[in-house]
Amino acid sequence: MTNSSNNNTDTPGHDVITARNDEGSPLLTGYRSPSGASDYMRPTPSQVSLRERPIRRRRQQQQQPVHTHVARFSRRWWQRRIRYYVPIIGWLPKCSAGSLATDIKAGFMVACLLIPQALSYSSLTHLPPAYGLYTALVPALVYGMLGTSRHLSMGPEALVSVLTGTLVKGQLKHLYAAYSPNTPPDDAVDAFSTAVASAVGLASGMCTFALGMFRFGFLDSMISESSLRGFISGAAIVVLIGQTRIVLGLPASNSVHSSPWNDLCRMLSHLDQVHAATAAVSLGSLAFLRLLRFVKRQFRSAMWLQGIPDTLVVIILTTLISWAVQLGRDYSVAVFGSVDGDLPRFSIPRVPAYVDSKDIVSSAITITMIGVVESVIVAREYASRNHYAVSSNRELVALGVSNIVGSAFGSYPAFGSLSRSKLNDRAKATSQLSGVVAAILVLVSLLGLLPYLYHLPLGVLAAIIIDAVVSLLSATPHAISFLFKVQAWSDLFLLLFICACSVVSSVETGILLAVVISLVMVIKRSNMPRIKLLGRSTENGYEFCPIDGVVPSSGVSRRQSFSSDESEFDRSHDEAEDGSEEYETQVQNVEGVLIVRIDESLYFANAGQLHARLNRLELYGDMRVHPSEDPRMKPTRAVVFDLIGMPDIDGSALEILLNIVREYSRRQVRVAFVRVCDSVRDRFEKSSMADAGGEYDFNGIAAALNHLERELTISVPP
Repeated sequence: MTNSSNNNTDTPGHDVITARNDEGSPLLTGYRSPSGASDYMRPTPSQVSLRERPIRRRRQQQQQPVHTHVARFSRRWWQRRIRYYVPIIGWLPKCSAGSLATDIKAGFMVACLLIPQALSYSSLTHLPPAYGLYTALVPALVYGMLGTSRHLSMGPEALVSVLTGTLVKGQLKHLYAAYSPNTPPDDAVDAFSTAVASAVGLASGMCTFALGMFRFGFLDSMISESSLRGFISGAAIVVLIGQTRIVLGLPASNSVHSSPWNDLCRMLSHLDQVHAATAAVSLGSLAFLRLLRFVKRQFRSAMWLQGIPDTLVVIILTTLISWAVQLGRDYSVAVFGSVDGDLPRFSIPRVPAYVDSKDIVSSAITITMIGVVESVIVAREYASRNHYAVSSNRELVALGVSNIVGSAFGSYPAFGSLSRSKLNDRAKATSQLSGVVAAILVLVSLLGLLPYLYHLPLGVLAAIIIDAVVSLLSATPHAISFLFKVQAWSDLFLLLFICACSVVSSVETGILLAVVISLVMVIKRSNMPRIKLLGRSTENGYEFCPIDGVVPSSGVSRRQSFSSDESEFDRSHDEAEDGSEEYETQVQNVEGVLIVRIDESLYFANAGQLHARLNRLELYGDMRVHPSEDPRMKPTRAVVFDLIGMPDIDGSALEILLNIVREYSRRQVRVAFVRVCDSVRDRFEKSSMADAGGEYDFNGIAAALNHLERELTISVPP
């Protein structure tokens, strides 16, 4: 230990000394008196004050009234909770000038894509174009205050718009039946359609809000990737069929409940009626969009080129061309026309007449499943990419409240969009302010933009939709090739089957199958207890390993690695390859004894299949043997359960296990449990497992076999 001294500013006439360790780090600082008592270390006055501060603070807190401390704690508690439940209170005060400018720029870029998509997707819902802007306005503003994702772009989405349009189209048959034999006026059709869309928006918002409040944020992972990809592909093909008809200028079907397959057949049979001018403008716009995409990919370093809003450019150019040459008047091209651009009015959604509430609820559940899955996946992806946290449950609450409030202002269900969120991330958005800015720009366009879109060809909007849904199909070939490569035939069949059902029947059928099949798969796998049949190693009679091991290869007959010394096996394996010695290790069944290891906790769901799986092991000794084969196992005289991997068991599973033990006892089959943990042992004692015939005081399988040898003839190692 070394000492160093310097002048002391706190106490004149005293030398400050610092005690240091061997590495030179200070241990204690003090001063010595002029008398030279260098060994007497006393703290400096500044250190005395630092020591006394915590003591004084605790004394002051103890002297304060209790109600003041509780009030202060309550205020801090409420401040934290409010920032959690209303995130805008947390991120808005932290916005700086630089981040504000970045978010405004990102919001402008997103709005350039959001506005054309809102106008285009409204045609998928069979609603007036203004309602697409309503859906892009109110839900986005509400989500900006309550959402936890900085990059999720709230508003109309392609798949949700298709599902909403399918519901509206299916309910229109009730309106047409009410006016039969006459045709309902356009105003009545629009009012009916908007009422249905707002009602399903309210129902979808309530479902999403309930999922968030009851903390069901994990449901986004309940649909398998193959099922979801099959539905997305099928829905994209359905959208392509419907929008291709508009791009080619073909007449619409008179039926309000025709299937996508019927629409495809009808379109192919009327190709001779293609409107040349409409097809030229629409296909030219689509080609221009794809060309812009290609150029941007080739010149990624040109930032000015990446910032060009391609969809907005296409809309402006085609509108100017249509106005210049009068496509609507001289060439009979269907144009946007006059649209009311008033602000949305508050009105509580109601289920219109002639509509069954069950149809609204069922469609709302379907829309909620698709919207929630896509939105939560997008939010998690960009949160992980930008290193911040999002809460699935808080996202569900924000999405639900956004749709509930939006439905009161004429919007249909709105959720997160992958394409707009990707653009928002590319624009380096730093907070939810970018979504609020985009919504404000939608409001500005709603008030002043719509009259200037009078000459916009409707085929151009259809081309924009086709360009968007093509990106949904871009991942399908890779998914199919991957499943084919890894030989996941069940997943591949599931993808193609759901896709085909969506196209042939309806989008609702596709999503219903996707959800039902995924849930059935989850239930099936959770319903099967993980058990393994054990056998004795031929190398070590006291070692028991699973019988269903790996297939022998390279001249080495080895079904499972049993030796704890892996190097010994490697040496033997090398010798076998050299031909000097053939190494063979096997697992043998213990004659008359069924040794089963349970590798998970037993509860009401997976314990129900335990008896059936045990019976199959008794007959065949391997779960992979087909039930049509003849039994190959000798009669069982004892069953040994290895519970090393079972940390818990609930009441229902315990009752099932007691019944299994009683049945074995009636058959004169001895039952022993080995390596039982304390919690399971306590359950066994309280349920009188020993009276039912089960013994559980064994520390290993060999000990249980030695105990059973007294009454059974079993070959047990000495």
